[in-house]
Amino acid sequence: MEHDLASDYGSDFSPEEDIILSRLLHQQAAPSPSPPDPGLILRHIEDDESPRVARIPRTYNRRQHVRGNRRLSSERQTPCLGVEVADDDSNAPANVESPASREGRSRQERSVSIEAPLDVPPGPVQPEEPDLRSPLERFRTKPKKALSVTDLISPSWCELQYWFTLTKHGRKRRTPAMKQGSAVHRTLEDEVHHTVAVHITTKEDAWGLRIWNVIQGLRTLRETGMTRELEVWGILDGLVVNGVIDELSYTCPDPELEATGERDPTELPQPSLPADQRSITDFLSPNNSQTLNQANFGASATPPTATPAPSVYITDVKTRNARSVPKAASFRPTLMQLMLYHRLLSSMVAGETDTDILFPRYDLRPNEPFTDAFIAQIGGMFSDTDTDPPPSTTSPSSSPSAPADADEDTLSLLLAHNSLASLWRLLTLELRRTFPLGAASVGRVLKAEYRRPSDGQVTGSKTLRMDDALLDAYTTEGLRWWRGERPAVGVCLEEAYKCGSCEFAEECGWRKGKIEEATEKARLARESRGRSEV
Repeated sequence: MEHDLASDYGSDFSPEEDIILSRLLHQQAAPSPSPPDPGLILRHIEDDESPRVARIPRTYNRRQHVRGNRRLSSERQTPCLGVEVADDDSNAPANVESPASREGRSRQERSVSIEAPLDVPPGPVQPEEPDLRSPLERFRTKPKKALSVTDLISPSWCELQYWFTLTKHGRKRRTPAMKQGSAVHRTLEDEVHHTVAVHITTKEDAWGLRIWNVIQGLRTLRETGMTRELEVWGILDGLVVNGVIDELSYTCPDPELEATGERDPTELPQPSLPADQRSITDFLSPNNSQTLNQANFGASATPPTATPAPSVYITDVKTRNARSVPKAASFRPTLMQLMLYHRLLSSMVAGETDTDILFPRYDLRPNEPFTDAFIAQIGGMFSDTDTDPPPSTTSPSSSPSAPADADEDTLSLLLAHNSLASLWRLLTLELRRTFPLGAASVGRVLKAEYRRPSDGQVTGSKTLRMDDALLDAYTTEGLRWWRGERPAVGVCLEEAYKCGSCEFAEECGWRKGKIEEATEKARLARESRGRSEV
């Protein structure tokens, strides 16, 4: 009976092979792993979400040390969960065969029906329906990322180029030059902070880490006079905008420019008076009694004045192979970038960043407690047994009434601020300590610093003053494009040199139209000269 099922024509398999084949046919397929929580996946690197690392000011830790299996070293820096760090498709399943492999060719051959004709003429291609949504609706509305400073300044180079970038690639592709620039920024940040990898399991923990890093950045600024890579958030015309400032410091980049100030155009210049003579306005001021006392009894009667609070100045670091500093149109994106940083930082310092808009934009639960694992990781990084005490410095913002940052127990601090809403209140307190005069403490002299990408050496710099009217006009017009209230426009004829390095030049209708326009103008000019000669 065991041979009743045997074929009259024999079998291609031996009895042993039959047994193996039978086992393979009855073997259960292994269940596929469940996909990760989509809420924890960042779709691309431009989500402005930094890697899951905590920043430890180097003033708190002056030697490399080991705690268990965690080493405070750049070797443990890992990319953020789900962030693409390469251009390959990380979402592709691992068991897909290559079409060129033997398995792939076999699968293709088995998928072709032998009854289907081999040469089937292709049918008419249906034209795609034009997407009439605004750029904001298509690319920067939940669940997609919020607007960033990069989104607002990139169109200042060419709106059409950025439109092509979004519609064709979905993001700005990282070029080798951009990767070199990232390496320079990473080296500069390592001069200020240690970075330690942190395991993140919830979005609230991820955002708690981002806010905590800002708090540490502010403390580093007060302790050392400088910090790098400080993240900022703001609300522009009802929209959340995010950015990362390269450098903040107490050093004014251009004292002469700052000394010029901003004079009211309606104010008339006043004649200078002798040193021993005072004007009538001095005696009518609110401090007239003090002025009279000084006038009658000399300067010795004047009480000592408090040291003015220092300003904090913004610097943006750029990498550039050319030794010259960009001019005119080439400098416009950096100009607007610096001004946007100033606007966002000033709004945070003034308490104008509305968390009732910020947290819902990212689908965050502001009152959800942080996980115990997150608090344990952050609290363990500042253990007194592993770190040196901070040096006693006379930082510009130190005062007897302000508690020393290093004396605060980090674990107790996090337990007392165990949610995004509570941690944001702590951030607000840190901002007040760092900027005692509010938005007036943010220096209005801005600096762009240019470094060589190969070794990070400074090759030049450019300073400018904050211009609120210019920024308002730029953001108003730019948001009109983002909201679809006007079409994207290309460059003017004077900036046509930008088209030479644009990857979309061949398909750009704006460029072709400008060429035809210039050709027609040249033809009319020749005809006009010909008629005048006649």
